[in-house]
Amino acid sequence: MSAVLSALLPLLFSGEFLQYAIGFFVLALIAALVGFRGVAGISMEIARLFVLLFLVVAVVSLLL
Repeated sequence: MSAVLSALLPLLFSGEFLQYAIGFFVLALIAALVGFRGVAGISMEIARLFVLLFLVVAVVSLLL
């Protein structure tokens, strides 16, 4: 029964993905300033992924 109820309710939209993306972006900036290029690149890729996930969840949440 809870599966049916959860399928009927729209997704709850929270800004967690955006908060994580900002955190990884700040980590990438600090790593770039210190000179850790590998860490900065990986952090930027993770931040980009979280921004994309945030946008997808935002659109789906607005459509439901």
